[in-house]
Parts: sequence; structure tokens; C-alpha cells
Amino acid sequence: MNIIGPEYLVFGVDDVSVCVQYLTDYGLKPVDVDDTGGFLEALDGTGVLIRHRDDPQLPPAMGTASTLRETVYGVADEGTLLAIETELRRDREVSRTEDGVLHAVDDMGFAVGFRITQRRELSLPGEVSNAPGSSTLREINSLGASNDMPALPRSLSHVVYFVPDADKAEAFYTRLGFVCTDRFIGTGPFLRPAGTQDHHTLFFIQTPPFMKGIEHFTFHMAGPTEVMLAGTRFVEKGYESFWGPGRHQLGSNWFWYFNSPMGCHVEYDADMDLHDDSWSPRVEPSSADTSQYFLFQHREKWMPGGKPE
Repeated sequence: MNIIGPEYLVFGVDDVSVCVQYLTDYGLKPVDVDDTGGFLEALDGTGVLIRHRDDPQLPPAMGTASTLRETVYGVADEGTLLAIETELRRDREVSRTEDGVLHAVDDMGFAVGFRITQRRELSLPGEVSNAPGSSTLREINSLGASNDMPALPRSLSHVVYFVPDADKAEAFYTRLGFVCTDRFIGTGPFLRPAGTQDHHTLFFIQTPPFMKGIEHFTFHMAGPTEVMLAGTRFVEKGYESFWGPGRHQLGSNWFWYFNSPMGCHVEYDADMDLHDDSWSPRVEPSSADTSQYFLFQHREKWMPGGKPE
């Protein structure tokens, strides 16, 4: 099943305007947004749909504090949609709405949708480092960073769920062609669908049932400099850093997480590992030592000066 990855996330929130402003400041572009909410997109058209929690168009709430109402995946073609529908109709209700989205609910109670992808193909350079010995360098007299360079989310990267049964949650997505790239013992698997080589688009964290819901989502940036710039600008706008900046071990992606008014964390990431079916999953204990190679903490700008005391 040629599932490419998450296309957009749907949230039902208490304060629409605060959430729209947050995502706009994060770097997403508002599209058809009004007082009732709307869609905010990254450069490739993937994004987040915000509505008020009482909007009758939303899928039902999960019964926990989570404000996530649906995760919609992009697929390559109609054949993939039909294959997904056939598989899921074996044991659950499936519907298709006028916008072409196939809707169902997974085994943990998360609403999940699928549609033929509408993401735009990007043709943008990634970050290039002037490394001695490398044949790929920046052009002469071009700057690696500047105060006015853009740092915008490019594509919806992945979503992370709190689940009460990670094994059961994984089994459902395995039916749809997701494979495990790596696994944290006692926590959960990193999963990759067939239509992408990204290390993961979905990760499960085993938790008590009352915590069930979304832990975080993230968008890919051009490189670590954009993660640092976007995160710094976000802090300067008054948003609270939660974890990072740093670099993960499993997946190798640079990260910086922030608290959000959606009741979950929102991350910037960059330079995630790519894998194909020849990759052998690693199994690691879940700990601070295996979660990141290094971790920084943001502080106000500073420079040395003056005589020693």
C-alpha cells in the first residue's frame, strides 16, 4: 500500500484564534482561515486544520484531554485507497466523504483518514556545509546564515501518539504496510509506511489509558541552521521551549520542541535518516542516553567582554 505519510492533522480546540496565531508564528501559512478556524500549510501543502472543539464537522473527541481529532495520510493513487478500504472493511466501518477522504478509526480509537496526496513537489536546496574535503560546498561569497534568512516548515514529518497498548497499535498499521525501522524497549516502535524513506512518520509511546492522545507533531526544515533560527525566533515571540535544541539518536534528526495551546508539543526537525527495506531495525532501551546524542538549552544572547573580576 503506497502510503506516503501524514498529509494533515485535524484539531478541535478551545481557542481557535490562539491556536491559529501559534501555528502562524511557528511558520505555517494560513489558508482560508476565519473565526471558525481553517487550514495552515507548510511549503509543500501539508499542514494542520484547526476547528473549535464543538464544530459538528469534526470526528468525535477521544474521551481524554487530547485535542487531536484525526490524522489524514496522503497516498499515491486510487488503487491504494481501494486497497486500504478493502483491508479495513474486514473488521470496521469505513466511509468516504465528498472531499475524497477515506475515514476509519484505528484499534486505539484514533480517527484516521486517507486521500490521494495533494502535496506539492518541492525543488529547494537543503543546507550545505563548507566541510574540508567535501565536493559539495556553498558558492563562494554566499552566507551560511543571516538574520533575515527564511526558516519555514517544508513538509509534515511525523506524529507521535500516547497509546495504552503499543503492540496492538503497531499491529493495525502493519496491516497497512507500515514497517518498524527502530524500537525503544518498553516504549514503542518507529514506523515508516511504504511510500516514504523517512525513518518514521509515526511513533508510539506506551502510557496509561487516561493519557491516550497526541504527544507531538513536527515539520521538516531545510537543515539544523533553520531549526535553530526558527526555534530562536519562536522563543523571541514568547513561546516556551520544552526540549532542545539537540539531535536524536534513532532517526538522527535535529529537534527542538515547544509547548503549544493544542495540548501537545510541536517540534521543528531536520536531517532525518532515510531507509529502505534492506535496513535492519535497531532495538534500544528507552533512556535519555539513547534518545539524543547531545542536548542544548536556549539562553539569551551573550558575549564575553571586559576585564576578569
